[in-house]
Amino acid sequence: MRETITAEVEARLDEGLAALQIGIDAGRREQLLRLVALLHKWNRAYNLTAIRSPEEMVVRHLLDSAAVLPFVGDGPLLDAGAGPGFPGLVLAILEPRLAVTLLDSNGKKVRFQRQAVMELGLTNVTPVQARVEAFGGPPQGYAQVISRAFASLADFVRLTDHLLASGGHWLAMKGPAAEEEAAALEPGMSIRERHALDVPFTPEGRQLLIVERTDSNPGRH
Repeated sequence: MRETITAEVEARLDEGLAALQIGIDAGRREQLLRLVALLHKWNRAYNLTAIRSPEEMVVRHLLDSAAVLPFVGDGPLLDAGAGPGFPGLVLAILEPRLAVTLLDSNGKKVRFQRQAVMELGLTNVTPVQARVEAFGGPPQGYAQVISRAFASLADFVRLTDHLLASGGHWLAMKGPAAEEEAAALEPGMSIRERHALDVPFTPEGRQLLIVERTDSNPGRH
């Protein structure tokens, strides 16, 4: 499996992480490269992602996911609609102290998540196969809920509202044109922060919207 990781793939990862100012040790670097190799292998059989080459997987999945690391806090994180596990798997590798739950309803994608967790020895990741509206989560909820391509901003917040802890926040990874989505947020929800995400080797702009509750609904306790 490791043979799919060429010098070009390694160089792209190293250059991208350097551009993002993310420093990692050799062990975590190897986990990221093995994740790409595993995704490439499974993708040929199960069509988990439209991205075909390992080089582009580094950019579109690893570096795109890593770009949000500075804005991720310490509390338990739910990756809603995680697909094959992004950004959650990458964040869990980069920050081993972060407890990550990967949630998706697609069986083959969750099977990939479980295989990746096992092969990479990730003790801080819990894959779950369920529809988000049917998932109960832990009693106290999650301190942060993230999504990369799950739904519109309003739907993402609405569908996961029951999973967010009191005082928690949503992290929505979006393209450059998310103004209409932001305007559609329900009353009692507001955008606390906006951050431009400069993903290396990617021409189009990305942004992270951090959303919080502003009404009297305290969420979970």
